[in-house]
Amino acid sequence: MFALVLHSHLPWLANHGRWPVGEEWLYQSWAATYLPVVDVLRRLADEGHTRLLTLGITPVLAAQLDDPHSLTGMHHWLGNWKLRAHEAAGMTEPSYRALGAREHRAADRALETFETRWRHGGSPIVRELIDADTVELLGGPLAHPFQPLLDPRLRAFSLSEGLDDAHQRWRHTPRGIWGPECGFTPGMEKDYAAAGVEHFMVDGPALHGDTALGRTVRDSDVVCFGRDLQVSYRVWSPKSGYPGHSAYRDFHTYCHDTGLKPSRVTGRTVASQEKAPYDPDLASVALDRHVADFVDTIRQRLRSESARIGRDALVVAAFDTELFGHWWYEGPIFLERLLRALPEAGIEVGTLSDARERGYVGGAVDLEDSSWGSGKDWRVWAGDQVSDLVQLNDEVVATALDTVDKSRDALGSSAPLLRNRVHDQILREALMTVSSDWAFMVSKDTAAGYARDRAHKHAHATREIAAAVAEGRESTAARLAEAWNRADNLFPGLDARRLPGRHGGTL
Repeated sequence: MFALVLHSHLPWLANHGRWPVGEEWLYQSWAATYLPVVDVLRRLADEGHTRLLTLGITPVLAAQLDDPHSLTGMHHWLGNWKLRAHEAAGMTEPSYRALGAREHRAADRALETFETRWRHGGSPIVRELIDADTVELLGGPLAHPFQPLLDPRLRAFSLSEGLDDAHQRWRHTPRGIWGPECGFTPGMEKDYAAAGVEHFMVDGPALHGDTALGRTVRDSDVVCFGRDLQVSYRVWSPKSGYPGHSAYRDFHTYCHDTGLKPSRVTGRTVASQEKAPYDPDLASVALDRHVADFVDTIRQRLRSESARIGRDALVVAAFDTELFGHWWYEGPIFLERLLRALPEAGIEVGTLSDARERGYVGGAVDLEDSSWGSGKDWRVWAGDQVSDLVQLNDEVVATALDTVDKSRDALGSSAPLLRNRVHDQILREALMTVSSDWAFMVSKDTAAGYARDRAHKHAHATREIAAAVAEGRESTAARLAEAWNRADNLFPGLDARRLPGRHGGTL
């Protein structure tokens, strides 16, 4: 069986800058990936296709797709896209006029889709896909922390709150999750079992490349599924993959007057100003070749792995959803053609839940520390280049937990357990501080300054509120908590009463 897994995630960007890093990242991904990929899935669902793929959506991305500020900003962005396309269509250069016409049509379609289906947020759209049995949804912990480095109490809290957030949005509690960055450390399988998680993703090297079956982890019933790198890297790898083909649209080359992308890749060493104009027909021919190649790659891998293990094998290919459209312009078309071609080629397609239910599970594995980052270890999130963030995270988490614990202890065990919005906001800001995105952006030197600023801003909020609580300034703490909460308008369902206590149970 073949299982395609997509992981959809962006850090919280709303109200935290616009350009070059900030909300523009969200709107570009929304327009280029989320709108067209959902359209692909809806078209296939309308034709009766089911169990097409496993779709992970992190709570922080789901929140942005429902956020009123983001929805308004996205509508404005789509309108601006149409205006920029109109401007390009009026240029004298023939290739730019053709570009403007194509982009104008694309912006028109996106605006119509957004205004008729998305204006009330992403949750109704996702719920339709779940209800139609088009996809299996994977959830994740709240705010996308790198779980192995997180205090176990806050790790458990983040996971349970993330699953609850999924249920509130979609009326569906995911059976599986995509742990942030595929990060794992021994013992987390117990956290997963306690939270009701039945399966999760790891990268292939975590299973020493033996990904032909899911594997139960240690003495639990929780199953880990490994990403098959031989297959996945055929599409996208750190060094190669289909999107780099000369016929596809070049991601890095812009028309500086309109912000549109006029060129095809042409060649890896060709300077931007020398790249050839984009040709959709040329790209379509390349797509057909690559779809056929990927189907053949999957078929050959299924045969070889089945022969190796002496039984029917599973192949799992997994990617960031944003690859399909945002990073690789032709990606959504590739997905649609692939999902049509696989059953035509006689390849059984299913979800991770299908794989488990159909018996694609082998014996237990003693899963060790791992991730899908560089080196397949924790260096991206715990290396020397981010040692300051590791220390910041530890200090902020300790401050948050200590503040909530002491406040609860002061009330006494007989006090009624009432909702405490100050505690909620302390934990909310602490979780935003430890988002795995900040360390990733620093380690990879992609907007490192922005990432550090974001981590320190949320750390400052945590400390400021906690200090007011520690000093007995209750009204000040409440005012600060309300103001910081209003700044992001994020995760209203988070409830500090569900944080595990120091000695077990909840506070």
